[in-house]
Amino acid sequence: MRQVFLLSPARCDGRRAAAVLNPTAQFALAVRLREGGAPLGEAFTFLSGLYFRGKIAYSERFARPPEGAPAALIITTDRGLVRPDAVVTTSDLRAFSEVDIGAGNARFRTPLERDAASLRDSIDPDTCIVLLGSIATGKYSDVLLSIFRKRLVFPQEFVGRGDMSRGGLMLRAARDHRELEYVSVEGAIRHGKRPPKLEPIR
Repeated sequence: MRQVFLLSPARCDGRRAAAVLNPTAQFALAVRLREGGAPLGEAFTFLSGLYFRGKIAYSERFARPPEGAPAALIITTDRGLVRPDAVVTTSDLRAFSEVDIGAGNARFRTPLERDAASLRDSIDPDTCIVLLGSIATGKYSDVLLSIFRKRLVFPQEFVGRGDMSRGGLMLRAARDHRELEYVSVEGAIRHGKRPPKLEPIR
């Protein structure tokens, strides 16, 4: 089965964002973002830590895109769907932080609907769209569901887990070559009992 991954965004207004956007910061990523830019996937991995690192590792391991389609795309707050290797700068990250992620916010919803519809129309109708992100609030899943309907799926084991747990789960799955089971977002249980903690990686 062919599939394209959609990765939920990292927060651009937290403690890590303040560190990387500090104009006096001298660590490598901060300097690169100021002076020429860095890949969006790398920047979001820094901002989100384990959770986004898990999403990148998992999508790279299990990518099966149709010919000509991207393996993965990242949801952004104001630019729709962006490839992980797209170069961004500190100005871009600041712009991301200024837009609230919510289905009712046109600055967020309009470009996401545009790019999701373009993706839908450019790939085989049998290709699944795998959302690597929470569906609990519907902030982006509801927008995507309106475009992809039953084709939008997510890992069933995400239900009840927090961000860190989902990140750890994806890293383990990528390491063990064990793809998670997907279910359609349409009609899915969005809240569930918290599963047992993951065993530490040894």
